[in-house]
Amino acid sequence: MIAGTGSDVGKSVVVAGLCRWLARQGLSVAPFKGQNMSLNSYVTRDGAEIGRAQAMQAQAAGVEPSALMNPVLLKPGSDRSSQVVVLGRPVGELSARGYHGGRQAELLGTVVDCLTELGRSHDVVVCEGAGSPAEINLRRTDIVNMAVARRAALPVLVLGDIDRGGVFASFYGTTALLDAADQALISGYLVNKFRGDVTLLRPGLDMLAELTGRPTLGVLPYERGLGIDEEDGLRARDLAPAGPPLGRDVLRVAVAAVPLMSNFTDLDALAAEPGVVVRFTDRPEEVEDADLAVLPGTRGTVRALEWLRERGIAAAVARRAREGRPVLGVCGGYQMLGERIEDDVESRAGAVAGLGLLPVRVVFAAAKTLARPSGTAYGHPVEGYEIHHGVAEFTGAARSAGDAPGAPAAPPGFDEAFLDGGRLGAVWGTHWHGSLESDAFRREFLRRVAAAAGRRFVPAPDTCFGALREAQLDRLADLVDRHIDTAAVLRLIEGGAPAGLPFLAPGAP
Repeated sequence: MIAGTGSDVGKSVVVAGLCRWLARQGLSVAPFKGQNMSLNSYVTRDGAEIGRAQAMQAQAAGVEPSALMNPVLLKPGSDRSSQVVVLGRPVGELSARGYHGGRQAELLGTVVDCLTELGRSHDVVVCEGAGSPAEINLRRTDIVNMAVARRAALPVLVLGDIDRGGVFASFYGTTALLDAADQALISGYLVNKFRGDVTLLRPGLDMLAELTGRPTLGVLPYERGLGIDEEDGLRARDLAPAGPPLGRDVLRVAVAAVPLMSNFTDLDALAAEPGVVVRFTDRPEEVEDADLAVLPGTRGTVRALEWLRERGIAAAVARRAREGRPVLGVCGGYQMLGERIEDDVESRAGAVAGLGLLPVRVVFAAAKTLARPSGTAYGHPVEGYEIHHGVAEFTGAARSAGDAPGAPAAPPGFDEAFLDGGRLGAVWGTHWHGSLESDAFRREFLRRVAAAAGRRFVPAPDTCFGALREAQLDRLADLVDRHIDTAAVLRLIEGGAPAGLPFLAPGAP
């Protein structure tokens, strides 16, 4: 298990690197995270929803993603409640108090059973912890850190982000706040995101070993541009362009940083194109000025729609549409572009007016759509995945079907064939996440966007997003190979935590 001194210290990335490195050694490897809190999710081929990070780690390991790899997924809907997804299917919405007060403890058996099943079918399972194992207020109901390590007798390496500062205190304090049985599994430390001369760090690592009786098994350098899928869909980011444009112009993409943003990795494929600059923003002038405005997915469609209106972004998007300037809505963003939303499930707001830019009515269903669609668009094959409660129907569809002659027809120029969504003028909408990872379709879409925006932008003819992702995973494995004591890691995998590791006071309260 790779545990951490806190959230966002790089656990997901290091687990991916270890999975790829172990797979290179000819081993059958699977990633595992018992409980994941994330709005960045993925749909497996059998229709199960799991954390996107575990899907990326499965790719690193060269295996098909499975619900066994992430048996519990929490999808925040507010600061105090989350949708609980168990074995890939939503089972309800719970407050944090309700979840930690009872339901979470019931799931420990499910988590351990999944880990056991993965262990039976793979040579190695690399487990990822969540947050910090030293969150003493949550230890009683833990199902992802030391409770799992104890049940499965897992050796644990604690990862710390030295770029934040205080990494030695974090290592020592994390260990010293665990009880004796938990501490007996803490087998060493890993330093992440180090900048500079590692020999200057060595005296501190030696002192840490003297204080704790545990070695530091690796110091990973700070690396830019890895672009690996992250868990945290609540935090927007700007994506560095892949290189200079082939044409005379760059193509500027502004993504509305809506509340509860989900699957923001949809934009990674755009940023992989030379000359495409992707920015997340809450400023209407940036949305209006860009060559392409994107409304991304969100766990709170109605809340995000209110946010767009409050900030003036809704008006900016409407002006773009009137002027024939490109707008793309994905999943919740697509729903917001429609005429009307009826939501008695997610926000329970009832009927809400949408932006009115596509002839679409959205009704939220209790059952969640989880699918892996494929098809063609603009003459090219496209694959994607769907995760949504909102069901979209065209407001003119009944008339075209002939069963309601008085229903309004779709407006002239409306195209119902765009990825099971629609296009009107320069406004596109689809429920398909991941569609921009289909290379030929992405290039053609960007050509059309550039033409509508009046930009002399030329998509690169040979950008392969899948190959770029594979190269990034190989980079991670190279970092593991060069900067981690992999022989020591293999000894832990084979033999478990060393016997006789010292106890650090005070232990758990």
